[in-house]
Amino acid sequence: MNTTLKITKIGNSAGVILPKDLLAHLNLAVGQSVSVVTTPRGIELAAEEPEFEAQMAAAREVMARRKRALRELAK
Repeated sequence: MNTTLKITKIGNSAGVILPKDLLAHLNLAVGQSVSVVTTPRGIELAAEEPEFEAQMAAAREVMARRKRALRELAK
């Protein structure tokens, strides 16, 4: 799918309105979160994966608890 979208002003920010067919292609609905990843070619949009977010939350918790140990291992 190759679509051109227009950047619009939203308050003090800028935004892009995703057409209905693009939301359907991404398997997203209004109110859901979207994951944005920068790539060498631009950006990639994907539906957030709840399992991945839970894993990242667990990893952040471990990193916070073991900050000193991780700092030593990084040397």
